[in-house]
Amino acid sequence: MVFRYFIILAYKGTPFCGWQFQPNGPTVQGELERALEMLLRNPARLIGAGRTDAGVHALYYVAHFDALRDDLHTDASIIEKLNGILPREIVVSRIIIVPPSSHARFNAVSRTYHYRIATKKNPFTIDWAYHFYRPLDVEKMNEAAAILLEYKDFTSFSKLHSDAKTNLCDIFHAQWYDNHDGELRFEITANRFLRNMVRAIVGTLIDVGLGKYPPADIREIILEKNRGAAGTSAPPQGLYLVKIDYPGMLF
Repeated sequence: MVFRYFIILAYKGTPFCGWQFQPNGPTVQGELERALEMLLRNPARLIGAGRTDAGVHALYYVAHFDALRDDLHTDASIIEKLNGILPREIVVSRIIIVPPSSHARFNAVSRTYHYRIATKKNPFTIDWAYHFYRPLDVEKMNEAAAILLEYKDFTSFSKLHSDAKTNLCDIFHAQWYDNHDGELRFEITANRFLRNMVRAIVGTLIDVGLGKYPPADIREIILEKNRGAAGTSAPPQGLYLVKIDYPGMLF
């Protein structure tokens, strides 16, 4: 009999070519599958909640896999052994047994990302934030961010030639916060995200904050449905996946 598990983890994305397995470089999926196979002595195929690009971090990530054992969620030594095998940039916190039809990607009802901008030089956040020292008008950036909630088609913020079947997304929350201590934080929650979507939105909102165009121009950018109409994507090191919500019955 096969049993399905959700595995909860976090990772620093700096040394990886993203979540999804690639033959030409290290990935989070590849490292985790290798560790599970060593531990379980059986191939372990992981399905993640979504892709994160090279250099992007996850404070909270979920994937699922199947195993022949029914005790992985109760054996406390499993997580300790996994973390002993995994690179130091990846840490597993929980393994949860779930109904066999559960799916880490398709059952997720929302995801939340944060994007951090360091507005002052700080050598300790080089890999953890986008260092950007020009003044930004956060009030105007929030005016533009609020407009995102009025639309569903985000083709203008999608990676070109993506394999997504639809570019429709429901954004529930999008807002900038200024801690007045050298950091800006953008928080965005949606039912799903397109590839490169958050970084493209952040880059465009930065342009608004620089005064390159008024907040209302976001409407025209969205309606054009053209990636070339939006701003340059912000660098990956400032982006974090921080939350994934599932229906309560899964847990």
